[in-house]
Amino acid sequence: MARTDHYHDPNAPKATNIVVAVSAFVQDEHGRLLMIRRTDNDLYSIPGGAQEVGETIGQAVIREIKEETGIDVEPTDIIGIYSDPKHVIAYTDGEVRQQFSICFRARPTGGNLRLSNESSEVRWVSREDLGVLNIHPSIQLRIKHGFDERSTPYFAV
Repeated sequence: MARTDHYHDPNAPKATNIVVAVSAFVQDEHGRLLMIRRTDNDLYSIPGGAQEVGETIGQAVIREIKEETGIDVEPTDIIGIYSDPKHVIAYTDGEVRQQFSICFRARPTGGNLRLSNESSEVRWVSREDLGVLNIHPSIQLRIKHGFDERSTPYFAV
């Protein structure tokens, strides 16, 4: 299912719901960031997705990263909670979500890079090479906060 992200767009459709989502800022031993190229919008992103009924938020992070990248992770910290009502995601089935995502810092514990039906590319990217990738502004904010190593999690007031 394809999606379109509307970010501070006055012509964006109205959100119909909020779904709890997670994402993870994962760095390897060389400081490179785990990135995917999403199949639903062709943008580069840190991996993540929706929490499922019956799992904790930490289990959602572990499952989503493994599903999308093949990498096993251990969540270690919360980078921020991203809930900008001016960021809505419209899906081809008519659903329109207001963004609500908890971004975790996680460390890799095993696994091997692999593609999934949600990722057309999976790779470790150096900080210097991030600038050439097409990354949505909301994901750029999470990445910035991850590299900033803030002492407290980000959230909007």
